[in-house]
Amino acid sequence: MAENRLNRDLETRETAKRKVTWRPPETLPNPIAQDGYDFRWVRISTLGTPDAMNTSSKLREGYEPVRAVDHPEIFSSPAADERFKDNVVIGGLMLCKIPHEFTEARNEYYQGQTDAQMKSVDNSFMREGDPRMPLFADKKSNVTFGKGT
Repeated sequence: MAENRLNRDLETRETAKRKVTWRPPETLPNPIAQDGYDFRWVRISTLGTPDAMNTSSKLREGYEPVRAVDHPEIFSSPAADERFKDNVVIGGLMLCKIPHEFTEARNEYYQGQTDAQMKSVDNSFMREGDPRMPLFADKKSNVTFGKGT
């Protein structure tokens, strides 16, 4: 037998453990998900100046401020604005939630707006066409991957 081998009892996982690497903390942490709700950070101030227009717009849209006691996993500093002192606020942004149905309805609305604009652009583009030299408007794309050499 070989005399220069270490005893198996001395080999442990702790000696082969990887070095711990440091990562900077997240600026805006993600809250624990709730069924039926989507979360979003809403601007309530910029450089210490309250942004009442944006805040009231989001609240009218259906966003509800999230209370700090409901999400203790998120550390937040007290808000400078007295109206939001019990809510989760980080750096002028307040955590808000909105029912998932509202989010889907908003996405459908903006998708409809996008589709209408694309249809308008296509109609304008094709109007310039001439039967002797038709325009080519292919809207399909594909992705190919190289074979590698």
